[in-house]
Amino acid sequence: MSDNFKIFCINDGKEYEVRLGMTLQELLAKTGIKTVKDEKSGIRSVPIVALVDNKLKAFEHKIVMTDRVQFIGLPHPDARRSYIRSLSFVLQKAVRDMFPDKVLFIDHSLPVGLYCELREPEKNEEGNQNTYFITDAEIHALKDRMAQIIKADLPFSKTKVSIDEAEKIFLHHNQPEKAKLFRSLGKYFCGVYTLDGLVDTFHGPLVPSTGYLKVFDLIGFNDGFCLQSPSFSDVTKVPTLRRQSKIATTLQSYSKWCESLGISNVGTLNNSVMAGDAVKLINLSEARHERQYAEIADKIFAQRASKRIVLLAGPSSSGKTSSSLRLAQQCKVLGMRPKVIELDNYFVNRELTPKDEHGAYDFESLYAMDLNLLNQQLNQLLEGEEVVIPRYDFATGSRKDGNRLHLEEKDILILEGIHALNPELVSQVDQSKVFRVYVSALTSLNLDENNNLSTSDNRLLRRMVRDNRVRGITPEGTIMRWDSVRRGEEKNIFPFQENADALFNSALLYELPMLKYFTEPLLRRILPNSPAYCEAVRLLKFLDFIVALQPSEIDAIPPTSIMREFIGGQTL
Repeated sequence: MSDNFKIFCINDGKEYEVRLGMTLQELLAKTGIKTVKDEKSGIRSVPIVALVDNKLKAFEHKIVMTDRVQFIGLPHPDARRSYIRSLSFVLQKAVRDMFPDKVLFIDHSLPVGLYCELREPEKNEEGNQNTYFITDAEIHALKDRMAQIIKADLPFSKTKVSIDEAEKIFLHHNQPEKAKLFRSLGKYFCGVYTLDGLVDTFHGPLVPSTGYLKVFDLIGFNDGFCLQSPSFSDVTKVPTLRRQSKIATTLQSYSKWCESLGISNVGTLNNSVMAGDAVKLINLSEARHERQYAEIADKIFAQRASKRIVLLAGPSSSGKTSSSLRLAQQCKVLGMRPKVIELDNYFVNRELTPKDEHGAYDFESLYAMDLNLLNQQLNQLLEGEEVVIPRYDFATGSRKDGNRLHLEEKDILILEGIHALNPELVSQVDQSKVFRVYVSALTSLNLDENNNLSTSDNRLLRRMVRDNRVRGITPEGTIMRWDSVRRGEEKNIFPFQENADALFNSALLYELPMLKYFTEPLLRRILPNSPAYCEAVRLLKFLDFIVALQPSEIDAIPPTSIMREFIGGQTL
């Protein structure tokens, strides 16, 4: 019986006869493919990983009775994640070479990269590790060392070791959080990657070797530095660095609060949940949210004589609707009378909606809204006049007359929408009368010292639960729409984050254990032949590191919580 069989390559539409156990690297050489085209952007790049029957695999993967293979490169999101993981490993190697007595922490995502710090291995009296304040000259030298490692084209290799052996390695490298994480999972073995003798873990495939990672940068940022990878729009260079101090400060504040509770990563969160402290975490997290809402309401109240309009924006599934209602409650407590206007009612009639590059209606465009009417009515309301607020009929794609509205002495307007921080939205209104709020789920928890959690993944899981519960959208449908949603956010929301007068971090310490309970069954419904299967597998692997809440613990989430917007039971 022959060990040969045929495999279909999606990139060139051809079948190839391969032998059992042939690696993807060998198959790529056999096809002669040098570059691949990203389906959505049209960008061509060098292939760095592959989708094997919709599962993401490194080139060292051995082919066993596979049907279909697709080689992918940047800016495909799965290839991009592999590139960033690999680049992080190179950084880890460079730090180990140059600062052997320090520990690298890849702390959280920035809009244009990953925020990193070097820390002392010993903990201080508060149980935290002090930051080593790296100089610009040291950052430059660290970047040069990374370039040397990349030029050497060193291979990445993967092996499996026992948890006991892995724990010894991580503790020896001053990575106790990584050791705690794997110990908390109750497994016997784990996969580790090796780069020139350095052993570490990364939760997904890496590129074949360091030589693939030519595009990167290392730039000083706050107390540490920003690790940058190729831009989405141009994979030959890194994006322009935007120093968004308000976002960075909010993330740092949340990170310090989590550390004050003894929870700075998934391992310590798992231990807390397994110790029966989930309800305590729920109560503390909700109390912190309430305090944040009150502080923002206090700012609005202090400027109530001039600022009569509150604009609230945030990316998908950040909790904008709940936040506007909770903020309105806090304003009422202070004696103000908030009135909510839904910006969606200012959509232009459907036939006037601008179209995207594919000829489809672009409902996320700023110009899908009747800006002149919105500005005119806001100015009339500020002058004490009465207006008829439009009501948009999504079924017919046309506007109709809605309710009448005028502002009395203690009234304020609250408007929520994706463009609320864009100055052009209300460019004809006196800006001194506008207060802007940005809402986002800025989680700062990490899997371990050098594997951070994506805020985008957090929001995707939230949206998946809500879409399935309320909108009749399958988990597969949510995943397939997500890339388009993210592109809209990059264009319409993230560039304006720093325009906010106040930022609200809607992340909750207990939400990943809660979301695991709801999303695991949904993700397991996605079949292997689905184009969403690869993403479902990735999310399931990520959730595998998290200990889920129990139904009795989920019942303790208050009915006014942001989480109730997604899982149901909200009373706002």
